[in-house]
Amino acid sequence: MKKLLLVLFLTASFVGFSQEKSIENLSAAPNPFTNSTKITFNTVSNSAIILNVKNVLGKTVFKKAYKTKLGLNSISFYKNNLSTGIYIYSIQGKNKIISKRFVIK
Repeated sequence: MKKLLLVLFLTASFVGFSQEKSIENLSAAPNPFTNSTKITFNTVSNSAIILNVKNVLGKTVFKKAYKTKLGLNSISFYKNNLSTGIYIYSIQGKNKIISKRFVIK
């Protein structure tokens, strides 16, 4: 009985730790911006992420993969040929997607 409880405890602990947030504190500054903004976020490990930017109609206007390092990461995003308006940017990690918005003025 004790062995069964130990196995259940270890399984529950492993599941709890495996659901740990992999991406946190996503932000873009300056926001709104004219030419470029810096997207910053924290990760709990070295990993691969995808930065995806969509317009308000849901059409993907930018998508690129990046390698992250443990801790604070930043990505410079340039307006290029995008029109003024509101856009949704998201960081997609292995098990999580976080989305926010920025404004190009």
